[in-house]
Amino acid sequence: MPTIAPVEIDGFVVRAGFLKDSAYFASGEGEVLFSGRGETRLRPHKAGLLAAVPSMDGSALVTSGDDGCIYQFGSDGAPALVAERARKWIDLIATGPSGAVAYASGRTAWVRLADGREKEFAHERAVGGLAFAPKGTRLAVSRYDGATMWWAGTDGDPVDLSWKGAHLGISFSPDGKYLVTAMQENALHGWRLSDAQDMRMTGYPAKVKSFSWSVKGKYLATSGANAAILWPFFGKTGPMGQTPLQLGTRNETFVSAVACHPKEDVVAVGYQDGMIMMCRFADNAEVQLRRPGKGPISTMDWDKDGTRLAFGTEEAEAGLISLQD
Repeated sequence: MPTIAPVEIDGFVVRAGFLKDSAYFASGEGEVLFSGRGETRLRPHKAGLLAAVPSMDGSALVTSGDDGCIYQFGSDGAPALVAERARKWIDLIATGPSGAVAYASGRTAWVRLADGREKEFAHERAVGGLAFAPKGTRLAVSRYDGATMWWAGTDGDPVDLSWKGAHLGISFSPDGKYLVTAMQENALHGWRLSDAQDMRMTGYPAKVKSFSWSVKGKYLATSGANAAILWPFFGKTGPMGQTPLQLGTRNETFVSAVACHPKEDVVAVGYQDGMIMMCRFADNAEVQLRRPGKGPISTMDWDKDGTRLAFGTEEAEAGLISLQD
């Protein structure tokens, strides 16, 4: 049976996950908690914490706040200042290959490479989301009416991908063949990058605020409905013309967060009432991992072995779920 070890946290949990064997929890009140062999609690930002993202290799955590600072934490919990933009509200960050870090404020995005070089990318409208390609230092920036892909490590020309509307969260598929955005309306939009073919994914009753790629990138799991919606991305046409899986369906409670298992075709599904289920792709078999709590699940992530799940809610609840006795 799954067991839960609660973690005391002081606010909305922005991000929860793992650095090696240590779990981390970052709250909107500015606290970063590391839980492994004991606990370490830090408050690197002068005010609130706005975003937190693990490094691409899982060895560090990068955070940003309304103090304009971007910090990086190693598995020992020691913070290092990566960059600072005085009087800027840094609410979007992304991590890329070879230690690259991207961050944005308003209409401007920056990339800081591991050697300390920085590049600035200006846009006509506000930046909605940031994502690095799986290989190379190519940065995708979502914006109004589409997305732009920049070469952060070279001087290559940017590539614009157009689709009317406001584009927010953004993600590359693990194989780098597709780029997907969550829109301000209740829909996803995607592009097949080999030919810029548009992919429209609609039918959501609410905005998509969480998505997670399954192992090997076969499916993209998303929130935004009363079930986890998983779009198929195998084959030559991706999700076009295919029906998504619907896992963990509940009558009146929407999914607020999803986290695909790192090794198996299984997804953790978090709901607005705080419940967490684990669902299997093949037959929609379900296991309840957590009963309803005080507030919506805001974040979840598995450890590298898929035996522990870190979670947090919008109402200062957090914990570690272990699948092993």
